[in-house]
Amino acid sequence: MKNLVENLNQLFSDFAKDAALQVENGNKAAGTRARKTSLAIEKALKEFRKISVEESKK
Repeated sequence: MKNLVENLNQLFSDFAKDAALQVENGNKAAGTRARKTSLAIEKALKEFRKISVEESKK
């Protein structure tokens, strides 16, 4: 669980950096990276929810 949270923090950081580059500078490649990272965040959040629910049942 701890590794998952650390991974999520890194993904959020990467997303914020790339999204800012797209918004501020119009960097299209950064926009592509941000969209790809957003999909990874979605997958990691679903995994977090699954693990969290399992832990709460114990």
